[in-house]
Amino acid sequence: MAEDTFPGWHGTTIIGVRKNGEVVIAGDGQVSLGQTVIKGTARKVRRLSPGGRDVVAGFAGSTADAFTLLERLEAKLEATPGQLARAAVELAKDWRTDKYLQKLEAMLIVSDGRELLVITGAGDVLEPEQDVAAIGSGGMYALAAARALMDGPLDAEAVARRAMGIAQEICVYTNGNLTVERISA
Repeated sequence: MAEDTFPGWHGTTIIGVRKNGEVVIAGDGQVSLGQTVIKGTARKVRRLSPGGRDVVAGFAGSTADAFTLLERLEAKLEATPGQLARAAVELAKDWRTDKYLQKLEAMLIVSDGRELLVITGAGDVLEPEQDVAAIGSGGMYALAAARALMDGPLDAEAVARRAMGIAQEICVYTNGNLTVERISA
């Protein structure tokens, strides 16, 4: 099969919600190849503990690429303990300038409970303005839903779960098998 006709891997929705002193990162479990669901229970949200400090990360994109980036992020966090933003910027710089890392196809949402950041291969480290970040195939659906729910009585986890449920109803590459990690400042 020619490379340009090969169906791409799809399927991930990751959301990060910061509300009332806590951050929740949630991700679905679906991985699809073209129009076929390959796996429905993938775990795309992880807790990292570099230097004994917890950081939660969710990833969209290639799993192998994401794990490479998570390992690099852990090393950056060990070199700059307690400084998530600095570690994220250092990772983004490496990702943008290193010829090997430039080929990696993934995005990350990370949080230490205080900061909520999106890290991209374009060299971006973004902090969301409205305390919600989302990436992946259904990311924009989850983002819109979460922003609409933020003013209500729901806590961060309830907002993330409801937004993921809405994304699942709209995006065929998103399922309801959620991994949810909560972290406080």
